[in-house]
Amino acid sequence: MNTHSVAPPNPDLLNYVLRQGDTPLILAQRLCEWCGHAPELEIDLALSNIGLDLLGQSRHFLSYAATLYGMDFDEDRLAFGRDEREFRNLLLVEQPNGGFNDTLVRQFFIDAYHVLLHQALGQSRDPQLAAISTKSLKEVEYHLRFSRGWVIRLGDGTVLSREKIQQSVNQLWRFTGELFHCDEVEQRLAEAGIAVDPRTLYEPWLQIINETFAQATLQIPQETPYRQGGKQGLHTEHLGYMLAEMQYLQRTYPNCNW
Repeated sequence: MNTHSVAPPNPDLLNYVLRQGDTPLILAQRLCEWCGHAPELEIDLALSNIGLDLLGQSRHFLSYAATLYGMDFDEDRLAFGRDEREFRNLLLVEQPNGGFNDTLVRQFFIDAYHVLLHQALGQSRDPQLAAISTKSLKEVEYHLRFSRGWVIRLGDGTVLSREKIQQSVNQLWRFTGELFHCDEVEQRLAEAGIAVDPRTLYEPWLQIINETFAQATLQIPQETPYRQGGKQGLHTEHLGYMLAEMQYLQRTYPNCNW
């Protein structure tokens, strides 16, 4: 499906709403891959529940995006009918699960960002965006408590657990810059009071990271984050493989119903 063949009335708003829906959708898919494979039953349940929370958030945003498209669009068509280049999620969330340490650090970085994003987006002049973010805030605050607690526990744990967490931080840090990159779409919408200028979230996000790492005895990498492009549809090689699995049923049996 080529969604670009349909011209929405407000392409900037549609683009922005898709970004907010695609990021939790892809992260939910990643987290649910842990089902039955996590190191502890409690963690297995926690990651699955967080994934379901994120899936619910994605449904709200994608349903809103579908109304902006009009025509015959719905949340399912947007989730399962678009190609890789049509997705607008952050690169960070499409990275493989790796070990529990990798999943945990990825989750902590995005959770801290999501809390700040939804706090700010709850003040949007767009009533639908404001309502979705206000509803999502309690969930992402819980997500942050979970991931932050585990980062501290493992970072300040054994020598081995600290080494593994630090390795994950070093590996994933390169993707964090995209969270705060502001392109023309976001700038125009932010000036109109609809979107959040992501640059304003960087300092409070970094404060959360610094405070957590101080307790976890972890170090922020010296490397400047440089990977970006997901919000413009330019993804890493991992997203295509994920979508092939996620979209298989709808691609094989279009419009199937249970």
